[in-house]
Amino acid sequence: MPTSNPFHTTPATVLIIDDSPVIHTILKSLFEDTHNVEHAYDGVEGLLKITELSSDICAILLDVMMPRMSGIDVLKKLHALGIPHQIPIFLITSENSSSTTKDAYDLGVMDVINKPFVPYVVKRRVNSVIELFQTKKQLRHVISLQTSKLESQSRTIVELNYGIVESLATAIEFRSVMCGEHVRRIHDITYHLLRHTILGEGFSQSEIDAISMAAIMHDVGKISIPDSILNKPGKLTPEEFEIMKTHTTQGATLLESIPQMHHLQAYTYALDIVRHHHERWDGNGYPDGLKGNEISIWSQIVSIADVYDALISKRVYKEAFDSRTALTMILDGQCGAFNPDLLKCFLEAVPEINKLYFPRHEPLSKPKI
Repeated sequence: MPTSNPFHTTPATVLIIDDSPVIHTILKSLFEDTHNVEHAYDGVEGLLKITELSSDICAILLDVMMPRMSGIDVLKKLHALGIPHQIPIFLITSENSSSTTKDAYDLGVMDVINKPFVPYVVKRRVNSVIELFQTKKQLRHVISLQTSKLESQSRTIVELNYGIVESLATAIEFRSVMCGEHVRRIHDITYHLLRHTILGEGFSQSEIDAISMAAIMHDVGKISIPDSILNKPGKLTPEEFEIMKTHTTQGATLLESIPQMHHLQAYTYALDIVRHHHERWDGNGYPDGLKGNEISIWSQIVSIADVYDALISKRVYKEAFDSRTALTMILDGQCGAFNPDLLKCFLEAVPEINKLYFPRHEPLSKPKI
């Protein structure tokens, strides 16, 4: 009985391409006890058989001298299709030409068998190579499965870590008497500006995803701010404001102290955003007084997203402003200076951004820069 190929439901096939019926009979007798044997009597017929049976062929025994198309010409076509990397090919020839042998090896044959041949030697050589190819195929299959499993596990770990971080950020928002939707809106605004405006030019999709995820961590440092300051209904005193400002540096220190965060793609972006989302274009922000393009574009984006969200949302110290008033305050510099290009992109995106706050929002007549 022919043995089954573990990768197919039908037995593996040895294809003999030769114009000699005698050769067919001899080779068939060598392999028919362990394999299906298919026959082609010239190169053209052989190519048709290969096209028809390629998924089940485990070896090709190919003559050189044949009518209509020689074995070397068949090899050239198979080589162009990459077949020799998938199926072992054995060239059977009565020629002693070294150039033919060299051409055959250059075109990817596994072995050259000279006529007349010793049958049991041919059987041993062919079966050994078939076994090698099947082992390699099985190994590739196992590696592919293991790689997929590891990738799945890696994604699960990353998603779990992101989930923990998002839960932490949301918990901090609840602590400051705000709903946890603030961090989700900052994520969505950041994603929209990177994905749908020129601000995201040069970033891959995975980088945009990582920056957007990093954005939700912008205020993690507020975990270190006393409730009396964090939830104060009135204006902060200068001393209280100095304490509030430390949430940027405290947040960066917190992220640096979590080793599990360091391997995440979002970590580098998060560290920068947490520390610098209160920097301003003119250098009057904090904690480092960065100005202009010293501030990363992702920190700039989170900065304006955070300011806009704070303005049009109700907070313990203020009522919500309408969108137009909020935009006017931003453009008038009441919330600090912003990159003019960033402002332009933000204004263009406002109609979509406002859908996060006003699902039935009517198109807004935006203030001009």
